[in-house]
Amino acid sequence: MKKQADKRNLSMIMDLYELTMANGYFNDGDIEARVAFDVFYRKNPDRGGFTIFAGLEQIVEYIENLHFSDEDVAYLHSLHTFTDAFLDYLRTFEFHGDIYAFPEGTIMYPNEPILTVIAPLIDAQLVETAILAQINHQSLVATKTARIVRAAEGKTVSDFGARRAHNMDAAVYGARASYIGGAAGTATVLAGQMFGIPVSGTMAHSWVMYYRDEFEAFKNYAVNYPDNTVLLVDTYDTIQSGIPNAIRVAHEILEPMGKRLKGIRIDSGDLAYQSSRVRKMLDSEGLTDCKIIVSNSLDEHTISSLNIQKACIDSYGVGERLITGATSDYSDDTLALLGAVYKIAAVEENGVFIPRIKISGTVEKITNPGLKKVYRIYDQNGKAKADLIAKAEEEIDMSSAFRFVDPKMPWRNLKFTNCTAKPLQVKIFENGKRIYSLPSLEQIREYVKKQLEEEIWEEEQRFINPHVHYMDMTPDYYELKMGLLHERGKAFEH
Repeated sequence: MKKQADKRNLSMIMDLYELTMANGYFNDGDIEARVAFDVFYRKNPDRGGFTIFAGLEQIVEYIENLHFSDEDVAYLHSLHTFTDAFLDYLRTFEFHGDIYAFPEGTIMYPNEPILTVIAPLIDAQLVETAILAQINHQSLVATKTARIVRAAEGKTVSDFGARRAHNMDAAVYGARASYIGGAAGTATVLAGQMFGIPVSGTMAHSWVMYYRDEFEAFKNYAVNYPDNTVLLVDTYDTIQSGIPNAIRVAHEILEPMGKRLKGIRIDSGDLAYQSSRVRKMLDSEGLTDCKIIVSNSLDEHTISSLNIQKACIDSYGVGERLITGATSDYSDDTLALLGAVYKIAAVEENGVFIPRIKISGTVEKITNPGLKKVYRIYDQNGKAKADLIAKAEEEIDMSSAFRFVDPKMPWRNLKFTNCTAKPLQVKIFENGKRIYSLPSLEQIREYVKKQLEEEIWEEEQRFINPHVHYMDMTPDYYELKMGLLHERGKAFEH
């Protein structure tokens, strides 16, 4: 399978501070010191109720190919920032850590460790930017697509976003993420070649404008593609010109060949009004099987509005607001953003990992310390009731009532009863070697669909004021965190 990075070494996708810190650790002799870093995020995009984890396959590819070429080392030497000994160390560098992560496609929530790196200090530091870049981008697009697909209520959604993507990589990997999120296909050919995603596309306005008249343009297209004739009808006037010419092509060109007009596409104007008018015009000519496809700055909010207006639409092509995660809800202050971060959680001392915690004046920025596990708690009906953070060594026994702490209301006496617990992280790398078999893109896509249909509450999938998924802690883990907060607090007492 062709890869976007076939002829590129992406190992230098990192912030300079990762290298300056690594150089400092190396000079201080801290090559073997092991640490744990967690990846998590603080808010769902679009004020939503969940996020879809995407990008793990590309993280795996990055880790497996991580090395510094002679060209890389020569460039770093030209910065006059790093010691020669450190640069020599980079020449033979390979990642030697462990990585745990949610399976790709897992529904995830704020403030839980979705990926954990346990590795020598330098190894763990150098991979930060590449990991975050993949997770933040693909998870954002996958989640946005899932919202759009939900709004479409069973009608087809396709990715039309490449030309509005932030760059060529964003177009390709955004198409991959959109397929994970439920899009039926993409217009991006390289994404189809690389990932086996169904591709679709017909014509642009330039095709229609090249010919002397619209009918000639439609006719020539139909002759070239009689089995898949979809005509773009809004170049001049959808109702007065585009649809009459499309109907004429259907009757005069396609039907004598024994073919049917497959569809028409509208890319501008009042889509609700036009689609209703067009549906009547097509039906009156016996073209009841001709599909109406629309595009034009769509997202979940505009599609929901079209549904309310009972628009006669069969399929949506969604561009910039899918591929960038943007929205038409301009009141939202979290547009096109997923802010996953990479924070140190523990440092190994004498063979034992000692928790570390970041304290901030902004409560939301206080981290969850230490080595930990996260579990999804299911009720008797298989619905995801909550997520639970525990100390790494804790045994979670749900055979009887299990006491837990809601960190937002720790005074309450809460218990899980008649529930089951599923650990969410799986081990991906062990001592730098991959031990995990990556699922196919189709398997990831089906995993997302299964969770949203069977496990995740409808209330969490609302676009407006979704239910907030419970993020609970075991009593032991809560006490660990509070103990560290109190200990650090004493250091600032006067």
